[in-house]
Amino acid sequence: MKIAVGGDHAGFPLKATVVNALKSMGHEVTDYGTHDENPIDFPDITRTVCDAVLSGKSERAILVCGTGVGACIAANKIPGIRASVCHDVYSAHQSVEHDDVNVMCVGAQIVGPWLVVDLIESYLKAEFSTDEEFRRRVRKLHAMEREFASHNPEAGN
Repeated sequence: MKIAVGGDHAGFPLKATVVNALKSMGHEVTDYGTHDENPIDFPDITRTVCDAVLSGKSERAILVCGTGVGACIAANKIPGIRASVCHDVYSAHQSVEHDDVNVMCVGAQIVGPWLVVDLIESYLKAEFSTDEEFRRRVRKLHAMEREFASHNPEAGN
Protein backbone atom coordinates (compact mmCIF):
# COMPACT_ATOMS: atom_id res chain seq x y z
CA MET A 1 0.00 0.00 0.00
CA LYS A 2 1.18 3.54 -0.71
CA ILE A 3 1.31 5.55 2.52
CA ALA A 4 1.96 9.27 3.04
CA VAL A 5 3.61 10.20 6.33
CA GLY A 6 4.18 13.56 7.90
CA GLY A 7 4.58 15.29 11.21
CA ASP A 8 5.48 18.51 12.87
CA HIS A 9 8.49 19.13 15.10
CA ALA A 10 6.72 17.57 18.12
CA GLY A 11 6.06 14.42 16.11
CA PHE A 12 9.53 14.27 14.58
CA PRO A 13 11.06 11.93 17.20
CA LEU A 14 8.40 9.24 16.55
CA LYS A 15 8.07 9.72 12.78
CA ALA A 16 11.23 7.73 12.00
CA THR A 17 9.75 4.75 13.85
CA VAL A 18 6.56 5.13 11.79
CA VAL A 19 8.44 5.26 8.49
CA ASN A 20 10.69 2.32 9.38
CA ALA A 21 7.75 0.21 10.57
CA LEU A 22 5.81 0.89 7.37
CA LYS A 23 8.77 -0.05 5.20
CA SER A 24 9.40 -3.23 7.20
CA MET A 25 5.73 -4.17 6.64
CA GLY A 26 6.31 -3.84 2.88
CA HIS A 27 4.50 -0.56 2.27
CA GLU A 28 5.65 2.17 -0.12
CA VAL A 29 6.25 5.28 2.00
CA THR A 30 6.52 8.93 1.08
CA ASP A 31 7.83 11.03 3.97
CA TYR A 32 6.63 14.63 3.61
CA GLY A 33 8.58 15.86 6.61
CA THR A 34 9.40 17.52 8.78
CA HIS A 35 12.96 16.25 8.70
CA ASP A 36 14.27 17.94 11.85
CA GLU A 37 13.10 19.39 15.16
CA ASN A 38 12.87 22.99 13.94
CA PRO A 39 9.39 24.38 14.62
CA ILE A 40 6.86 23.93 11.83
CA ASP A 41 3.11 24.42 11.92
CA PHE A 42 1.13 21.18 11.78
CA PRO A 43 -1.50 22.59 9.35
CA ASP A 44 1.21 22.99 6.70
CA ILE A 45 2.39 19.37 6.94
CA THR A 46 -1.20 18.15 7.20
CA ARG A 47 -2.17 19.92 3.98
CA THR A 48 0.75 18.36 2.09
CA VAL A 49 0.10 14.84 3.38
CA CYS A 50 -3.65 15.04 2.74
CA ASP A 51 -3.04 16.35 -0.79
CA ALA A 52 -1.18 13.09 -1.46
CA VAL A 53 -4.23 11.09 -0.39
CA LEU A 54 -6.69 13.21 -2.37
CA SER A 55 -4.57 13.09 -5.52
CA GLY A 56 -4.23 9.32 -5.32
CA LYS A 57 -0.47 9.38 -4.80
CA SER A 58 -1.14 7.62 -1.49
CA GLU A 59 -3.96 5.34 -0.41
CA ARG A 60 -3.81 6.35 3.26
CA ALA A 61 -1.76 8.58 5.52
CA ILE A 62 -0.32 8.79 8.98
CA LEU A 63 0.27 12.12 10.71
CA VAL A 64 2.39 12.47 13.84
CA CYS A 65 2.27 15.58 16.00
CA GLY A 66 2.50 16.14 19.74
CA THR A 67 -0.94 14.80 20.65
CA GLY A 68 -2.38 13.93 17.24
CA VAL A 69 -5.27 16.31 17.92
CA GLY A 70 -4.06 19.36 15.99
CA ALA A 71 -3.21 17.33 12.90
CA CYS A 72 -6.58 15.59 13.12
CA ILE A 73 -8.48 18.88 13.32
CA ALA A 74 -6.53 20.27 10.35
CA ALA A 75 -7.03 17.11 8.29
CA ASN A 76 -10.78 17.05 8.89
CA LYS A 77 -11.06 20.58 7.47
CA ILE A 78 -10.11 19.17 4.07
CA PRO A 79 -12.99 17.80 1.99
CA GLY A 80 -12.49 14.13 1.21
CA ILE A 81 -10.37 13.47 4.27
CA ARG A 82 -11.65 11.50 7.23
CA ALA A 83 -9.08 11.58 10.01
CA SER A 84 -9.06 10.09 13.47
CA VAL A 85 -6.77 10.27 16.48
CA CYS A 86 -5.82 6.68 17.28
CA HIS A 87 -4.03 5.91 20.51
CA ASP A 88 -5.36 2.38 20.95
CA VAL A 89 -5.52 -0.62 18.63
CA TYR A 90 -9.33 -0.83 18.64
CA SER A 91 -9.73 2.76 17.40
CA ALA A 92 -7.05 2.22 14.78
CA HIS A 93 -8.99 -0.53 13.02
CA GLN A 94 -12.54 0.46 13.95
CA SER A 95 -12.11 3.95 12.48
CA VAL A 96 -11.44 2.38 9.10
CA GLU A 97 -14.03 -0.40 9.39
CA HIS A 98 -16.90 1.87 10.45
CA ASP A 99 -15.92 5.37 9.29
CA ASP A 100 -13.66 4.76 6.28
CA VAL A 101 -10.86 6.84 7.84
CA ASN A 102 -8.04 7.56 5.41
CA VAL A 103 -5.72 9.49 7.77
CA MET A 104 -4.60 8.18 11.14
CA CYS A 105 -3.22 10.77 13.56
CA VAL A 106 -1.03 9.82 16.51
CA GLY A 107 0.59 11.79 19.28
CA ALA A 108 4.31 11.36 19.82
CA GLN A 109 3.87 12.66 23.37
CA ILE A 110 1.14 10.08 24.00
CA VAL A 111 2.25 6.78 22.41
CA GLY A 112 5.66 5.19 22.29
CA PRO A 113 7.49 3.31 19.55
CA TRP A 114 6.17 -0.16 20.42
CA LEU A 115 2.52 0.95 20.49
CA VAL A 116 2.72 3.00 17.29
CA VAL A 117 3.79 -0.13 15.40
CA ASP A 118 0.71 -1.99 16.69
CA LEU A 119 -1.48 0.98 15.74
CA ILE A 120 -0.07 1.04 12.21
CA GLU A 121 -0.64 -2.69 11.71
CA SER A 122 -4.21 -2.46 12.96
CA TYR A 123 -4.99 0.64 10.85
CA LEU A 124 -3.55 -0.70 7.61
CA LYS A 125 -5.02 -4.20 7.86
CA ALA A 126 -8.51 -2.80 8.37
CA GLU A 127 -10.99 -2.47 5.52
CA PHE A 128 -14.16 -0.40 5.30
CA SER A 129 -17.15 -2.56 6.16
CA THR A 130 -19.63 -3.47 3.46
CA ASP A 131 -22.49 -3.25 6.01
CA GLU A 132 -25.07 -0.74 4.79
CA GLU A 133 -25.28 1.05 8.16
CA PHE A 134 -21.64 2.14 7.94
CA ARG A 135 -21.83 2.97 4.24
CA ARG A 136 -24.95 5.10 4.87
CA ARG A 137 -23.23 7.02 7.66
CA VAL A 138 -20.18 7.81 5.55
CA ARG A 139 -22.46 9.00 2.72
CA LYS A 140 -24.04 11.34 5.29
CA LEU A 141 -20.57 12.62 6.18
CA HIS A 142 -19.96 13.39 2.51
CA ALA A 143 -23.29 15.22 2.31
CA MET A 144 -22.43 17.29 5.40
CA GLU A 145 -19.09 18.15 3.84
CA ARG A 146 -20.75 19.45 0.68
CA GLU A 147 -23.45 21.32 2.60
CA PHE A 148 -21.15 23.11 5.00
CA ALA A 149 -18.56 23.88 2.32
CA SER A 150 -21.21 26.00 0.62
CA HIS A 151 -21.88 27.88 3.89
CA ASN A 152 -18.29 28.85 4.64
CA PRO A 153 -18.48 32.24 6.43
CA GLU A 154 -14.77 32.89 5.80
CA ALA A 155 -15.37 32.60 2.06
CA GLY A 156 -18.08 35.25 2.23
CA ASN A 157 -20.96 32.80 1.67
